[in-house]
Amino acid sequence: MASSLGVTLAAIAACCLAGQALTIRLATRQGRTVDILVVVMGVNVVVLVPLTVLFVPDPVLTPRSVAAFAAAGIVGTMLGRLCYYAGIKRIGASRAEPIKASMPLHATILAVLVLGEAVTGAGIIGVVLIVAGIALVSWEGRNASVDGDTALVGLALPLAAAFMFALEPIFATIGLQEGTHALVGLTIKTIAALGVFVGYLAWQDSIPRPSDLPRGEVRWYVLAGVMSTSFLLAYYAGLSVSRVAIVVPIMQTSPLLVLLASAVLLQGVERVTPRLVLAATIVVVGAITVTLGG
Repeated sequence: MASSLGVTLAAIAACCLAGQALTIRLATRQGRTVDILVVVMGVNVVVLVPLTVLFVPDPVLTPRSVAAFAAAGIVGTMLGRLCYYAGIKRIGASRAEPIKASMPLHATILAVLVLGEAVTGAGIIGVVLIVAGIALVSWEGRNASVDGDTALVGLALPLAAAFMFALEPIFATIGLQEGTHALVGLTIKTIAALGVFVGYLAWQDSIPRPSDLPRGEVRWYVLAGVMSTSFLLAYYAGLSVSRVAIVVPIMQTSPLLVLLASAVLLQGVERVTPRLVLAATIVVVGAITVTLGG
């Protein structure tokens, strides 16, 4: 029963992850990346804080856990998303999502360099597949950048996001080891990310005002926030009732869902080619192989 529930929650998480990429793509047609990030994190906080108060009325907190989750928020929730959203704006969701899905590659490298872990044969095969898939996406999308940016910058942004997303769990694990509930950790890291980002925007005198947001795109901002929050809740709920080896591989299929939805729903916005489908499939297979091989 727990395994079936875990599979269901993982599938929901993958769909929400794909939905987030698609709504961000629609939001960035006219909207600024920084504005979208503020709205998305704001929605995260509005949903997570009441849930945390309701389900964890007496949280376990230590200075170490608060610092660890705050660091996770700054690295992943703020910097990772900022790079990811900017990448979607420049090269599209169908290209940014497969590159971002290379996170297991970065996690493997970090595990070897920081933790001294050994790489299995399956892990090596998975890494090779991920690198090959990214190279194919890069080749296919070399002329796909928009807004005057070069394709190299557009492709580098989701790659940087993948590294940030791989770094985030290292900090989050430290916080969890202190006995802090995962929902509390999610709330802390989101509040920390939003606070630091808004502080930076205030320093730059560029905090978004409601009048600054394109009216036709605001619904996509909010929906992206809903998708992001739903992904977090489904993902962590899945991990709480099932094994990582079940939840994470299912979640890694999100790039293929993005490609399918882009081809059907975003025909005037995204251009999905057979080469891009092949590249995304290679990355997904590689990511699943690294996850299972670890």
